[in-house]
Amino acid sequence: MPDSTLTSRTVLVTGATSGIGYETALQLAERGATVLLHGRTAEEARAAEDRLIASASADANRLRTYVADFTHLDEVESLASRVVAEHPHLDVLVNNAGIAAPERHTVTADGNEIALQVNFLAHYLLTCLLEPALTTDPGGRVVNVSSSLHRAANIQWNDPNRARRYSRLAAYAQSQLALTVFAADPRVTAVSVHPGICETAMLPLYAHEGATPAEGAVNVVRLCDPDVEIVNGAYYHCAKRAEPASAVTENRTIKRLNKLADQLIGRTA
Repeated sequence: MPDSTLTSRTVLVTGATSGIGYETALQLAERGATVLLHGRTAEEARAAEDRLIASASADANRLRTYVADFTHLDEVESLASRVVAEHPHLDVLVNNAGIAAPERHTVTADGNEIALQVNFLAHYLLTCLLEPALTTDPGGRVVNVSSSLHRAANIQWNDPNRARRYSRLAAYAQSQLALTVFAADPRVTAVSVHPGICETAMLPLYAHEGATPAEGAVNVVRLCDPDVEIVNGAYYHCAKRAEPASAVTENRTIKRLNKLADQLIGRTA
């Protein structure tokens, strides 16, 4: 059933082809939003669109597909250019795409540790490039799908790509801390949310069992609703606002992370 608060909204969901991202796209579409579906490949994006249309609750005219492999920053730039050109008024960006860090230290063609790039740097770049389209109207926002594991993390400022000492869990947690800190950047109206431990590809990092991706998506979609007032920069654990790691609220950390991110993606002020 379309929801009057979302029928006029245009929302880009990254990583919308599976897990919480797909369920977020589905719930937004069911409530009447125009949903921009991002996938790693054209095949995956089209398959997700077909599934949404087959659900009989999504309007095909309100779905668009976009492609970018976040292990290639040039593809992120192309994605942003296309979105800005085709949707100059973007209400919500859901930074959801993510991977579990691999067992072995892996570096992208851009020279970054893969989890740091896919989970944080690509979203940092995408958000910066979408700034011309992201609305400043009330209710406009960025929602970073983060993790409670950010609390156990630290950013290795002198070795962010963890070339000297690599741990799968530490690399993943670092990427989530960076994404959570980025939500507190005053340049954007944003929040971060831990959607809960769900039965997704990330589950082995957390536990042996979890909630359904649809249950996790409820906590993301809620923050996309303009009727839900948010505290800019806040961190939410499922449906409730929670205290994040202390680093998230430190202005010095936010500025330092921005500087590091710009350096790693080759972006100059």
